[in-house]
Amino acid sequence: MNKIYKLLILLSVVAILFTGCSPENFALGSQDVKSTDLVEGIAYKIEHDATNPNIVYLTSLMDSKYTPLWNHPQGRSQEQKVTLKMPFAGTYKVQFGVETRGGVVYGDTVTFKVDNMYAEFVSDPMWTLISGGAGKEKTWYLDFDAQGVSRYFKAPMYFFTPTYTWDNLHYSTGESYLDGNTNESFTWDPKKAITPNLKDGAATWYWLPDWASATWMCTKADFGTMIFNLKGGANVIVDQEAYDLNLGKKVGTYMLDTKSHTINFTNAIPMHVKERDADVKAATEFRILYLTENAMQIITVPGGEVFNYISKEYKDKWVAPVTVEPEPKLPTGWQTDISQTVSKSVKWVLSPTTPFNWANLDGSLMNAEWTAPDKYADWTGFTAASAAGYANFSLTLNSSDNTATYVAPNGATTKGSYNLNEKGVYTFLGVNPNFVISGGWVTLATTDANQWRITKIEKDLSGNVVGMWVGKRDAVKAEYMVYHLIPQLGGGSTEAKGTEVVFDNTKLASGDLEKNGNLRLELYSEYGSTKANSPLNPTDLKFSNRLSVTFTLTGVTLKAGAVGTYKAAIYFANADWSMQYSSDGTKAGDVTVNGDGTYTVWFEPTKAVTEALVFVIDMKGMGADIADLTAVKAKIDKILLY
Repeated sequence: MNKIYKLLILLSVVAILFTGCSPENFALGSQDVKSTDLVEGIAYKIEHDATNPNIVYLTSLMDSKYTPLWNHPQGRSQEQKVTLKMPFAGTYKVQFGVETRGGVVYGDTVTFKVDNMYAEFVSDPMWTLISGGAGKEKTWYLDFDAQGVSRYFKAPMYFFTPTYTWDNLHYSTGESYLDGNTNESFTWDPKKAITPNLKDGAATWYWLPDWASATWMCTKADFGTMIFNLKGGANVIVDQEAYDLNLGKKVGTYMLDTKSHTINFTNAIPMHVKERDADVKAATEFRILYLTENAMQIITVPGGEVFNYISKEYKDKWVAPVTVEPEPKLPTGWQTDISQTVSKSVKWVLSPTTPFNWANLDGSLMNAEWTAPDKYADWTGFTAASAAGYANFSLTLNSSDNTATYVAPNGATTKGSYNLNEKGVYTFLGVNPNFVISGGWVTLATTDANQWRITKIEKDLSGNVVGMWVGKRDAVKAEYMVYHLIPQLGGGSTEAKGTEVVFDNTKLASGDLEKNGNLRLELYSEYGSTKANSPLNPTDLKFSNRLSVTFTLTGVTLKAGAVGTYKAAIYFANADWSMQYSSDGTKAGDVTVNGDGTYTVWFEPTKAVTEALVFVIDMKGMGADIADLTAVKAKIDKILLY
């Protein structure tokens, strides 16, 4: 019984300890301040400066544990004491609140009066920039119109993290984030700002789109006007009635805080687009991020929408820039190069590996990765087999008499004439090249005016023309459909004369060099025997269009049951590994080897080559199928660079 009694006493003590140490309420608790407590003269006071009554002090009289919340004529503040510099006579409203354990509490709105104007308070340049100065007015427009034209910015709106302020977007020299860059490029460097991007996530995100890439921001329209004046007060008229009756026309007042670069509206809100009406009406603060004689930006808080405005004077004087479209840049002397090529009665044929592409207006290829049939996108329908469909096509252009001979893929021949002007535009008369290249829809054709434009000319290291891209301008898009023509010499070879590389066959390494069952011809390798005893100078291998190798095999005897046919392909690496080429036997430059004979393999690099690191020819699986590898003799007949 005594033990039970002691246990009960112990439990009672523990309960008392827990009760004494626990908080009164685990929740925020009820409000310890009521709105009726927040009375002027008790919770806060409003005082005019003794020497300048246009200076008004708002002072919190609450305990420092309460954060004061002020709504006043110049915006919102949370300081214990706020100093207002009121330039104009009038009656102004103030509302005081505090943060409590139970939430935010505001008292009733009260007023104070200013009897006279004090012009010095509107002498800051911001007042002049926004309104034109004392006794004047200034009209602003959103920088966009019904024709979809923006004159200063790239769109009527940008988008920022709402923590951004004037200081975030201005350089320490005072130059703004727009005018501080050359050509108004809008490329802002936050590292040069007074307050750069912060590590804690504040003021970190911004987006400056053009309207065309974000048409959802608003429809094309003339949005109305926003007029600021300093005529007996700081007045604002926002007239958007013609744009949208719901936005209407608002006449009110505004107040600038030139220190914090904020603007406060009474009975009005900034001009905006109707798609953002709810966000603008819900804004708790408007900050000026940018203000010059010609342009202004106001950000909504907390929405983060930035509205871009231009002045009436700027809009009236603005002249649309003359748009100069880029053009293909052909090499110096290109007309001589082309005329010399075609005067030899050289036929132009369509490349079997890279027959077509699309090009920008400057001639650069849109799909530079299409360097071989297996690199073309599936939707084009082009494969290595497609080249057989146009193998008989040719176009002979003779510059000596400007005659043109067109041989269609089906063998039909037509003759006519052509003209080539100083811009590289071919105009044909009597011939009209037109046929399907691949996929049943990719077509070689001229324009409606029966024209092509040269967009690119290719040369080998000796300066010989080894190809050209010609194209037709799209009727709508800023692009060309281009075709890759290469010259065909009289002997029927689809290769123009290339630069031959000197090669010493006594130093050629061949055999199953890697013990993997392949027959390899090692022309040069930093990792093989040819490094120390090289049959060629690796620095001679400078080319940008094509490398071809013709080789001969003798003494090949295959084992019984051998596969019998093998793919030969080049493996090549540039000296710095920046360009590597390899094939699994499916690329256009590969060749089938079935025993003794002479074969040619080739490849086209993805970038210009300056020197070889590895240069070999592999015949996969052939080494293992040869009865006596020591009897096989290999010879490099010719290496050509283009």
